[in-house]
Amino acid sequence: MKKYFLMFDVLISHIQNKVDLTEEQKNEIQSFFIPKKLRKKQYLLQEGDLCRNLSFVAKGILKSYTLDEKGSEHINMFAFEGWWISDFNSFINQEKAVLNIDAIEDSELLMISLENYEKMTLQIPIMDRYFRILYQNSLVTKDYRLIVSNSYTAEEKYTYLAKNNPDMIKRVPHTLIASYLGLTPETISRIRKKISKQ
Repeated sequence: MKKYFLMFDVLISHIQNKVDLTEEQKNEIQSFFIPKKLRKKQYLLQEGDLCRNLSFVAKGILKSYTLDEKGSEHINMFAFEGWWISDFNSFINQEKAVLNIDAIEDSELLMISLENYEKMTLQIPIMDRYFRILYQNSLVTKDYRLIVSNSYTAEEKYTYLAKNNPDMIKRVPHTLIASYLGLTPETISRIRKKISKQ
């Protein structure tokens, strides 16, 4: 139970970075979530399943990705502590997931069902504002990622990521970073060697 409170502290801290909460609201928010632990490489969601929860990462790292016909991963995003992850279309519209989500590290999550998500945002209107801020930020991030993906050279992509997400470079294997950037692991190795020499 103590572990759950520590996980919940991470969530509340993240929410309060965006909006102000009363003590009553903090306690009320907690009632909508259930905790879950994932081992490294354990699935949270598989393609074709229904995404029943929106998940907040209290500890660890997860990745979401698609698989091509050869079984190669194409990583859509990484979710670190303080990030949310789901197949959002599957979650909101209750359609089959197109994404796979699994843990890169042993991870601890707080999960909210669609029913509880809708109840919470109705009962605690400030949470509706909180999620709206997140969605706006997410759209901006996706726009930038598209620009970087379409306009930057391989080296520029890597250096942009290293500058804006240094934690990702430290904690995520470079083979996964290569997939995320649409590059080969060999290209990433070459870029890293070049940067280390500079």
